[in-house]
Amino acid sequence: MPYHTFMPPPSLAPFVRCFWALEGEASCATPYVHRTMASGCPELVFHFRGRFDELLEDGKTEKSFVSGLHAQTKRYNRFVTCEGFGIFGAYLYPYAIPQLFAYPAEELTNEMPDLHTLLGQEGVDLEEQMALAPCHASRRALLTSFLERKLIRHYQAEDAVAFTIQRVIHANGAVNIDALAHDNFLSRRQFERKFKVHAGFSPKLFSRIVRFQSSLEEYGNREKSLTEIAYGCGYFDQSHFIHEFREFSGYHPGYYFSGKAEGVEYRDA
Repeated sequence: MPYHTFMPPPSLAPFVRCFWALEGEASCATPYVHRTMASGCPELVFHFRGRFDELLEDGKTEKSFVSGLHAQTKRYNRFVTCEGFGIFGAYLYPYAIPQLFAYPAEELTNEMPDLHTLLGQEGVDLEEQMALAPCHASRRALLTSFLERKLIRHYQAEDAVAFTIQRVIHANGAVNIDALAHDNFLSRRQFERKFKVHAGFSPKLFSRIVRFQSSLEEYGNREKSLTEIAYGCGYFDQSHFIHEFREFSGYHPGYYFSGKAEGVEYRDA
């Protein structure tokens, strides 16, 4: 199952963590189920081949968008397809939402609006262009050009709190919130309010999700036990790690790291 990542140009690097593409085959006999985990960072997603249905908790399915924004979320979701698929995406920093689309990040938390709802006719046009693009290089060029135009249109001098979000991500969530507030010359309450506008979550919840995401990067590391992963990612103990992992993924971490979980095939590639 080919999975590729592409770095953004310098003009977008403060706002786009990477571009990515995933392709695979499925059928009614062998459907592909993908699970998205809790994440502090939103993603623009384009299905240029095939389409997924969202698996709901009651066992029913609902058509997912062809293209849209999977905003930052504290939830996990499951999707299924019975046909070959191709997806291209842009993995964003959360503060990119107000800078690119003029929405406070907190308004979209846990939401998955389609591109037409988010961007109107220009979203419809972009979806069509991405679907017709002949290769990933063309999709990357199209999306880069689009985002650069959005940035020129909406960019405002960035609040320092927004770049504090990068500090939290690069520290894998191991930060002191009072110290961050102090560094931004704000009271804790002021800092938390501004942080939520840019990140969509409180600093505490965002840090927890970032820490969880850092633990996912240990997938495939057979040399570490769950306890070693837990302590390495900053958890107090293994039980704390298990509790948070289940909350944000729906899995016991032992099952996830066993390689048997659904939707991890791209990590095995």
